[in-house]
Amino acid sequence: MTITASELARSIDHTLLKPEATPDQVDTLCDEALQYGFHAVCVNPVYVTRAVKRLAGSRSGETGTSGPAEARRALGEGASEIDMVVALGALAAGDRTVAVKDIAAVADAVHAGVNNGILKVILETAALTEERIALGCYCCVEGGADFVKTSTGFHPGGGATVEHVRLLHRCASPIRVKASGGIRTTAVARAMLEAGASRLGTSSGVAIIRGVHPI
Repeated sequence: MTITASELARSIDHTLLKPEATPDQVDTLCDEALQYGFHAVCVNPVYVTRAVKRLAGSRSGETGTSGPAEARRALGEGASEIDMVVALGALAAGDRTVAVKDIAAVADAVHAGVNNGILKVILETAALTEERIALGCYCCVEGGADFVKTSTGFHPGGGATVEHVRLLHRCASPIRVKASGGIRTTAVARAMLEAGASRLGTSSGVAIIRGVHPI
């Protein structure tokens, strides 16, 4: 797969989700996103307003919403994309109704906002069987999500794998796939894109881009 550094950069959500992240680190994240041309930054809710101001009108992402109210608040503070975790227990138990209802409630809030928001739903694929991953994809489509995402990056079972990205790409069509968790090198980033991801969530965006060539 032939891809330039600029094209690769545009697929990256530059991410800082550690609970101990400082304001200065968030500022650096935003500055790097502007410097390298990353698609977005992904930060915890407390830093949405700061990131939006630092990016001065560029796109920002926000993760970890617990429901429609938090999604609306983040969008009101300037976020343009919302990440939520699927109702994981319900999905693992095969309860499609609960999973779809949870996704749809947040999707309605995100899509009703003035920012024309985008919803990405995290399945935490390392915690699921292939059957449940496929079910999660169908729930995302039915619930009105814009993306299905592999991982939070914090599960002890691991993050994105090429095999799971391929499965998401096959089962979630027509919505898009975001690979996240453990993407730290240019080779891995390329492999995820080749497997069907259109967006990458990583805290190693600068190292990944430098592994191609300077932009």
